[in-house]
Amino acid sequence: MGTTLFDKIWDSHVITDLGNGFVLLHIDRLLLHDMSGGKALKEAIDKGYPPSQPRLIYGTPDHTMSTKPGRTEHTHPPGLPLIKSMRETTSAYGIKLFDLGQDGQGIVHVMGPEQGLTLPGTTLVCGDSHTSTHGGMGALAFGIGSSELVHVIATQTMVQRKPKRMRASFEGKLMPGVTAKDMILHLIGELGTAAGTGYSVEYAGSAVRALPVEARLTLCNLTIEMGARTGMVAPDDTTYEYLNGRDYAPKGAMWDRAVAHWRTLPSDPDAEFDREHTIDMKNVAPQITWGTSPEHVIAVDRAIPDPRTGPEEKRGAWEAALQYQGLEPGKPIEGTQVDWVFIGSCTNSRISDLRAAAEIVKGRHKADHVTAWVVPGSVRIKAEAEAEGLDRVFTDAGFEWREPGCSMCLASNGERVPPGKRSVSTSNRNFVGRQGPGARTHLASPAMAAAAAIKGAIADVRKI
Repeated sequence: MGTTLFDKIWDSHVITDLGNGFVLLHIDRLLLHDMSGGKALKEAIDKGYPPSQPRLIYGTPDHTMSTKPGRTEHTHPPGLPLIKSMRETTSAYGIKLFDLGQDGQGIVHVMGPEQGLTLPGTTLVCGDSHTSTHGGMGALAFGIGSSELVHVIATQTMVQRKPKRMRASFEGKLMPGVTAKDMILHLIGELGTAAGTGYSVEYAGSAVRALPVEARLTLCNLTIEMGARTGMVAPDDTTYEYLNGRDYAPKGAMWDRAVAHWRTLPSDPDAEFDREHTIDMKNVAPQITWGTSPEHVIAVDRAIPDPRTGPEEKRGAWEAALQYQGLEPGKPIEGTQVDWVFIGSCTNSRISDLRAAAEIVKGRHKADHVTAWVVPGSVRIKAEAEAEGLDRVFTDAGFEWREPGCSMCLASNGERVPPGKRSVSTSNRNFVGRQGPGARTHLASPAMAAAAAIKGAIADVRKI
């Protein structure tokens, strides 16, 4: 029997078997952000465990600062102690920090891949659940908790139980208006938010192989919303082309050696998975969430579900979600008025995302009642977008062009959707209060979000 991509990476990183299903894994890369990174570093140091491998640790602030246009320093007071601690501890131990205003700063799950810190075949962890994003480049990447973070800082290892393997295959071509965001939302809608619990998920199939790297990162980003910690796409020529020449990617002869190794990583043809699921791309349309869970999702041309016709065990949750969202079952979701649009987050703030949104926006203007923000994922993406004139496309259309950061994805930085207001967001979570107390969030792709801003209501991008 052949070996899966996951098993090849996992097995090569096992230091020792601890028994009872647990192993000690070597961690190749630790990424830190301001919300959890500085605190974990200080805790480890205070306990007498300084970083064992500072050269394998990289940090950047992204969660707690404002993305206000023209920001040059941390402008959200509650986050100041966190960034101050992070600066002090990284400086003391020679850990590379991509600080505010510096080349390389950005959302941690955006700046890692764009600089080549994320590499196929490596293990990568971060104190953030959406670390699964990095799996889009063939890395074994997952989020960890605060105690695990301290352990990795102190030892560059961690204790883990090996999960089962699941493969989700998307077969066929992407239909007009359909993106990687729609693919993963459709999958979560079919299987539910607990389907991946206990599994590592590999995304495969002709539609996945046709995706560029940035779209694969989006696909893996929402793996955590399906209950799995790890999502992966096998590396291929698309991956190598993306990586070649990036700051921290191998160079010269080492590059050739690396690619030769990476080519051995994809799952063998006869590898077996504990669970398989296949989606025909003909059935995937542009998606929009209607409720308060990523599994509350439908095609934009569908009607809002009626809890009375849903699964019996979910009827109560559906009713509560509709009440919170202020929606009526049976009505078309298209045309529902929106107040805010947010294009950004570690899910959809890369240059390809901004280009897709700008294509919809160009030559048009947002609805007067809509507040629309565009938040690039990193300093480099912001500069690239401005060089292409995308910032002017957005500002001419009445959008606000902001500084890099997590921004309105999680409302931990003072940037919130007001209570009772409706938002179309390119982020990854639509939980109650995720974008602020009482905020009503609908998840969608960048093009769908841009269409909503122009129309002033949830809109089918295919009609624009």
